Amino acid sequence: MDVIYWLIPSMIFVGVVLVILLMMGVKSGQFDDLEGEGQRILFDEDQEKPPSNNNTK
Repeated sequence: MDVIYWLIPSMIFVGVVLVILLMMGVKSGQFDDLEGEGQRILFDEDQEKPPSNNNTK
């Protein structure tokens, strides 16, 4: 029974810390673009772009 006396306050403290960390992550914009990073891996950025024909006179 003595375990409950320190277990409940410690779990409340851990819960409050996790909520604060979640709010900090949302406020910093970490969860703004959930789809972009997953789609970015599909495109190859290492290839050179073909030269454009802007030399028309």
